Amino acid sequence: MTDKTSAAPKRSFKEVLKIFFQRRTLVMIGLGFASGLPLSLIFDTLSIWLRSVDLSLTAISYFSLVTFVYSLKFVWAPVLDRISIPGLTYLMGHRRGWILLSQVVIMFGLWAISTLNPQTQLPLMALVAILIGFAGATQDVVIDAWRIETAGDSTDNQAVLATATAWGARIAPFVSGIVPLLLADTLGWGFAYALMAALMGIGVLAVLFAPKEAEHKVRSIDYGDAEARPGLEALEWGGRLLVMLIAICLLGAGLTANVDLFKGLFPSESAFEAVKTVWTARETGIFLQLPAVLLGLTLLVMACLPLPGTPTRPGAYLRQTFVVPIVAFFERYENIAWLILAMICIYRVSDFVLNVNGAFYVDLGFDLPVIAEVRKIFGVIMTMAGVALGGIVMTRFGIKFSLIFGAIVGSLSNLAYAWLATKGNDVMAFSIALGIDNASGGVAGTVLIAYMSSLISKGYAAQQYALFTSLYALPGKLLASQSGKIVEESAKASDGQSWVSGFFANTPAIAYAKPAETLGVSPHALGAGYMLFFTYTALIGVVAIILAVWVIRAYDPDMKKPAEKPQPV
Repeated sequence: MTDKTSAAPKRSFKEVLKIFFQRRTLVMIGLGFASGLPLSLIFDTLSIWLRSVDLSLTAISYFSLVTFVYSLKFVWAPVLDRISIPGLTYLMGHRRGWILLSQVVIMFGLWAISTLNPQTQLPLMALVAILIGFAGATQDVVIDAWRIETAGDSTDNQAVLATATAWGARIAPFVSGIVPLLLADTLGWGFAYALMAALMGIGVLAVLFAPKEAEHKVRSIDYGDAEARPGLEALEWGGRLLVMLIAICLLGAGLTANVDLFKGLFPSESAFEAVKTVWTARETGIFLQLPAVLLGLTLLVMACLPLPGTPTRPGAYLRQTFVVPIVAFFERYENIAWLILAMICIYRVSDFVLNVNGAFYVDLGFDLPVIAEVRKIFGVIMTMAGVALGGIVMTRFGIKFSLIFGAIVGSLSNLAYAWLATKGNDVMAFSIALGIDNASGGVAGTVLIAYMSSLISKGYAAQQYALFTSLYALPGKLLASQSGKIVEESAKASDGQSWVSGFFANTPAIAYAKPAETLGVSPHALGAGYMLFFTYTALIGVVAIILAVWVIRAYDPDMKKPAEKPQPV
């Protein structure tokens, strides 16, 4: 599988730091910022605006459909590899042209939202938010493809650009989540969103400042013996697109735990609400969401495969556009391809299942301003530090060491929350635990981005990486649906156990008091439930460590990558 070429010698710390001030690194910080800005503005921050003008939670919840497009960006990613933009592609290059077009759409969309009144123009605002979401997801796909292709085969370059992207992407939600709120009371929400539209100019400047990209070669479609039959092809395209639409809806419903797109299929409002309750419940949701995702993926693959025994031009186009890039990955990595995918999917599960952390902070007795201050300020700083550490470790010691290091810190850091559970309402302990978790998440996330980027085959950057990023969070998301149940069941099992008092003897009385009463257990038992949950999440991470070691033993990412097998042109 690999040529036993010796890995590059270790760089000095000074040489490592110098790399992070190169032109393309600064460009990637700007592109990362542009990538991270739109989603928060059309989901979290927008929901605050809508609630502040007294719109119902039901109306606000429909804006969660915007997240569909981010979950499903791998569906249209292959098209971005193949289609050029007249004029813009010639002037800017294939990737930069698409990035610039996406940014212009986002800027226009944010400006349009700034002119709308949510109380009287809510449907139009929703349409604009969806447009921004589609453009934002498209921008993400093309920025990732540009980054991967610019870095080339060098794992050091992949590490540096991944770190720069993460820096920018982490700064953006901080800006978009705080600045509009500070401006809204004095200058209004419209001015705040107009300013955010202007801030997208940072991404535009980054595109214009970016080095000229290599020529993008679009693989031609080999139609073989398939004859052109316009009438029948139109019918076939219609049928395939219908199956793809159904598949996309199923994937979206499973990935986002939202079935609102299927509301029109139910005979009554009560029937829909009954299904929605089961679909979104912690206890039952996973058993419906996972089959929906698997069925959606199956239908999507079927829609892209040629008709059995009947070669057609639509079948050839879809197979070579959607299926061939995925097949190329499995052909390139052969027997370890599934192992690599398994490792990618499990690598950050221990982080993704921490969806109860917000409730955990409240149960500890912290006031909302304290939680916001620690998370938004200290948490962001520690995340940035973790991202920087991940980049330095990769460029200093290579992906091989960093992959294992990221898996270890990403999982064991959850024990800091288990320790916090025993400390209770202690701001210092809260800050330490959150800092450890955010720093380790920064390391693990940056390492995984660089590793996934290093796996990409030439010419398939958009689709392969979009698929990785769409699927790697899936296991964690599905397991996260059970997090609250695990805490509560662990608390009930711990109630009255003698060992509990030893861990929580010095926990302040304010911690867990109210939620424990609601659950019907002692405060110490609820604390024990949280402690056991965080310990369990750390143990899940051990699987990621084992898989990382296994992958490295099978294929050393610091060595020369396996040669790509020739693909049809």
